[in-house]
Amino acid sequence: MQPRFEFDIHATDGAARTGVIRMKRGDIRTPAFMPVGTAATVKAMRPAEVRASGADIILGNTYHLMLRPTAERIASLGGLHKFMGWDRPILTDSGGYQVMSLSELRKMSEQGVQFASHLDGSRHMLSPERSMEIQRLLGTDIVMAFDECTPHPATHEEAASSMERSMRWAKRSRDGFDSGAEHAEVAALFGIQQGSMYEDLRRVSAEKLIEIGFDGYAVGGLAVGEGQAAMFGVLDYAPAMLPADRPRYLMGVGKPDDIVGAVVRGIDMFDCVLPTRSGRNGQAFTHAGPLNLRNAKYKDDSGPLDPDCACPVCGQWSRAYLHHLIKAGEILGAMLMTEHNIWFYQQLMAGLRSAIAEGRLTSHAAAFLGRYKGGE
Repeated sequence: MQPRFEFDIHATDGAARTGVIRMKRGDIRTPAFMPVGTAATVKAMRPAEVRASGADIILGNTYHLMLRPTAERIASLGGLHKFMGWDRPILTDSGGYQVMSLSELRKMSEQGVQFASHLDGSRHMLSPERSMEIQRLLGTDIVMAFDECTPHPATHEEAASSMERSMRWAKRSRDGFDSGAEHAEVAALFGIQQGSMYEDLRRVSAEKLIEIGFDGYAVGGLAVGEGQAAMFGVLDYAPAMLPADRPRYLMGVGKPDDIVGAVVRGIDMFDCVLPTRSGRNGQAFTHAGPLNLRNAKYKDDSGPLDPDCACPVCGQWSRAYLHHLIKAGEILGAMLMTEHNIWFYQQLMAGLRSAIAEGRLTSHAAAFLGRYKGGE
C-alpha cells in the first residue's frame, strides 16, 4: 500500500535535492511544479491533458471553493477529486492569501478573518479551524496551514507581529487538522514559515513550526513584490532553517528563472498561475524566453513555438496559426497556448531533476538561464 506521506531524497547537488513524495493517490517527483486549478479546474485544460504534460499534483484553493460551489456541495458530490476528474494528489492553499488580497471589506482578529465575498458581498469568517474543515470536506491530499500573509514592505515590528499570529494560527491549524481523524490518516499538513525579509524572524518562525510538527514546510511571504534579488536573498538562508528530511515549498513562484534559482537554493515544490494566465493572454514560455504571440512579426512564422519543446502543440501547429487564433479571439488559442506553457514548465522541472541526479545542476542552470534571458 502507498504510505500516507513519505519524502525520499534520491540525490543532492549543493543545496538542491531531487526525490519523491509518496502519497496514497500517487507519487510526486521533486522538484515539482503544481499547475494551479484554483476553482476546480486548470483553466483551458482537461485533467488528462494536465497529467500528460507530466504533472503529478495540482493546486486548488480554499477561498474560491468555499464561496463557489461551496466545500459542502463538493463533499456531497464525492469530493474534489471526483468532482473535477483528477485522481492524483491535490494541494489546497488555505485561503489566507486570498482573504487578504481579494476582499477589500475584511476585519482581522485573533479568531480569524471576517470578509466580504468578492462575488456577491456576502459575509464569511475564515479561521484556522474553518480552513481545516473546508480542506477536509474537499478531500485535499496536502493541506496548508492557515496563516496571515504579511504585507510588503513591512517594518520589523509589523513583520514580527504578523509572524507570531501566523504561528499561533499554525498551532490551531495542526489541532484542527488532527481533529478530523479519518482525513488526517490519509492527508498531509504543511506549515508556512513567515518573517518577511528578516532573517531573525524567519528563524523564530521555523523553530516554532518545527516544535508544532508538520509533514512539509512552505516558505511564505515571498513573491509579493520584493523582486527576484530580495527573494533569492531570503532563500539563501530560509530553506536551511527547515527540516532537511521534509519537502520545502515556495508558494506562488513563479517565472522559469525564479524556479531555477529557487531549486538551486533548496526548494522542492512550486505553484504559479503564470503558465495558464500567460497562455490565455497570448504569451508563450520558451527556452529562448517568453514570446508575445500577439506581435505581428509572427503572422507569417511557420515555425513551432519552441523547436526544443516536446509538447503536442509544438509538434503540430505554427506560430502563425497561434497568432491567428489569438488575434481572432478563438478559444482554441487559449487552450493551445496554455497546454504548451504547462508542458514547458513540466519539462523545465524534469530537466532540473535530471541535472541534480547527475551532479551537473550548476552547468545546467547556467546554460538554461543564459539562453532564456538571451532571447531569440
